Amino acid sequence: MRQPTADPGDRRHGPGRVILALYLIFVIGTVSRSAAQISTRWEQAPLAYALSAVAAAIYLVALVSLSLRGTRAWWVSLVALSVELAGVLVVGTWSYLAPQMFPDQTVWSHFGQGYLFIPLVLPAVGLWWLLGSAGARAGSAAREPR
Repeated sequence: MRQPTADPGDRRHGPGRVILALYLIFVIGTVSRSAAQISTRWEQAPLAYALSAVAAAIYLVALVSLSLRGTRAWWVSLVALSVELAGVLVVGTWSYLAPQMFPDQTVWSHFGQGYLFIPLVLPAVGLWWLLGSAGARAGSAAREPR
């Protein structure tokens, strides 16, 4: 019996599966952490907690768009990962230059140091994969859902 091969329009196989798993972990972690921080300690670090909520939303968009097929999902993924990388770089730099603005950590402060720098590496790896041959093939080979 012949095994079915992976659809080139499906980014849920190979390296994409690992990337999706990491995004799922980050969605769960950042949504729960930012919800707890905002609901219990908002006045202590409103900027940090608001940025954590923004990061959680971007992780969610990246997870969903990376798991969908089609050119539109590929473009949404590209934008989400680019915004995420820019956010990590901006907030990471800002948290070193103005530490008083970040009395509590965010997922992106200090370039994700509290998360083993995964927030810095994950969007870079995701973009590398998405723009590489397999990810690009997945974005262009799949037909848009009707």
